[in-house]
Amino acid sequence: MSKITGFRTLRLAERPNLIWIEITTDEGLVGLGESFRGAAAVEAVLHEQVAPLLLGQDSRRIEAVSRSLMTPYLGFHSAGAEIRAASAVDLALWDLMGQRHGIPVHEALGGALRTEIRSYNTCAGYAYNTRGTARRDIGAADQAAGPYDDQIAFMRDAGALAESLLSEGYTAMKIWPFDIYAPSTGGHMISLTDLKAGLEPFRKIRAAVGDRIEVMCELHSLFGAHSAARICHALEDYGVFWAEDPINKMDDFQALADLRRGTRTPICGSETLAGAKTFRDLLAADATDIVMLDLAWCGGLTEGRKIAALAEAHAKPLAPHDCTGPVTLMAGLHLALHAPTAIFQEVVRATLATWYRDLVTDLPVLKAGMAQAPTAPGLGTALLPELWKREDAVVREARTE
Repeated sequence: MSKITGFRTLRLAERPNLIWIEITTDEGLVGLGESFRGAAAVEAVLHEQVAPLLLGQDSRRIEAVSRSLMTPYLGFHSAGAEIRAASAVDLALWDLMGQRHGIPVHEALGGALRTEIRSYNTCAGYAYNTRGTARRDIGAADQAAGPYDDQIAFMRDAGALAESLLSEGYTAMKIWPFDIYAPSTGGHMISLTDLKAGLEPFRKIRAAVGDRIEVMCELHSLFGAHSAARICHALEDYGVFWAEDPINKMDDFQALADLRRGTRTPICGSETLAGAKTFRDLLAADATDIVMLDLAWCGGLTEGRKIAALAEAHAKPLAPHDCTGPVTLMAGLHLALHAPTAIFQEVVRATLATWYRDLVTDLPVLKAGMAQAPTAPGLGTALLPELWKREDAVVREARTE
């Protein structure tokens, strides 16, 4: 038995969306997990509901723990606080599994199908998604905070940004120039003027670099079916690799399937969904071309590998999400190396170069745009010890008596 003797959680005022959990065992091991958004709510679930269930239990029984935490009386089949808490715990248990046996998580999952995987750069800025929802508007007064303030870059000169990415080995990028046009109508209408303005970054990319870079369009679940269709039809002329989360209810699989049948632009979804059953229904409805998942929201690696198996069974590519935190990114990379149909691991070069490095000991290694397989046991990263002592740290602990 590998008894769970305690766990502690950490939140930082500087990064209020993030929460980390460290689970300790009587073997002297420490497993690290993470989740994102509504961190205080997740913290409450972890300490008020999860701790009484987990303390004293065998940390090796990952599937049993997952089934227990993924089926709360309320909150199942969603990415709510209960499931985000379950996701963080699951990542920590897989980290423990790898450490216990001295192997990386991708080996613990059954082995790596590949030793590296293509990455794409989500063109966010340094503070993107730090507080509340992601900032969508870029004004004339906004100044770049550094060379990788890529959201400002794609709104102002997407062609130059594409050239910069290619020079660093990236061959794919993701942008969201239509977001700013959604609020005025709740996403239910996009005018021809706004549509043409939103297409301009795609035009500039193709004019600057031709077909040497793949481009994804993120729509952030902001649009109704009609406006999403209008955008997707317009994107067909630019060879966009996918339109991601195009409609404002990504669990409306009939509406999503109707959109997919009506456009040549491939549909990707969805980081916002959780649980294998939800993805089963998504795929059964033939509502997506590419499966995206976020391991900090969908149920962790235990649920994530089931979703990956469903994607494989439906002959759909898989692409783990990253715009959340460094631990989730490492976990997503392990799954992407293992899952047969995985095609990309998302990264944000702005965060890789800056604040992710201020939180953890190790991050994915990129060579010529390819994320390399981690070799250290477990997830292959740990929180920097000094984080627990910071003045803005909120630390809570639970231990066996």
